[in-house]
Amino acid sequence: MIRILVADDEHLIRDAIAGLLALDDDFEVVGQAASGDEAIATALRLRPDVALLDLQMPEPDGIEVARRLATELPGCRCVIVTSHGRPGYLKSALAAGVRGFLPKTVSSRTLVHVVRKVASGGRYVDPELAAEAIGAGDSPLTPRETDVLALARDGAPVDEIAQRVSLSRGTVRNYLAAAIAKLGAANRHEAARIATKHGWI
Repeated sequence: MIRILVADDEHLIRDAIAGLLALDDDFEVVGQAASGDEAIATALRLRPDVALLDLQMPEPDGIEVARRLATELPGCRCVIVTSHGRPGYLKSALAAGVRGFLPKTVSSRTLVHVVRKVASGGRYVDPELAAEAIGAGDSPLTPRETDVLALARDGAPVDEIAQRVSLSRGTVRNYLAAAIAKLGAANRHEAARIATKHGWI
């Protein structure tokens, strides 16, 4: 019996995935979660074999949940199921120890296959996402540029960004200027859009 945790903040999707998996005789959905914190707590309590994690759910996100579980519950193999299948997210997920990465557009048959494959120690990455990740290359941004640009994407002014990352206003401006230049953007808003499109922030 493969014991499964399903974590997604969208109740309908979470219930649909859990209901679908419960149809298989060798699957048991032992828990559900609506946030990253709840997913971690539930996994540590129930110790599932596989955790199906939404990428973008309330903090922490699916990648950070997978990173935590890789350390705290290494017997639980994580699969990211997302509607945000961007190359940068895929690379971050694999670096965090995720064993499977697939879009929510996959068929039910594929999902069942992936759960079985990951539970038996294998890996699965959606072929189209893998091809996009190879073509996109690595992010040209430094970690600090990434942090600053992510805050700019949310519309935070320079003063607020500086306060949140504990840097001076001038240093924040320098990081933003560097990110804009590296991405060939006209301004920080366009730079944030480009980085978001590639999954770099």
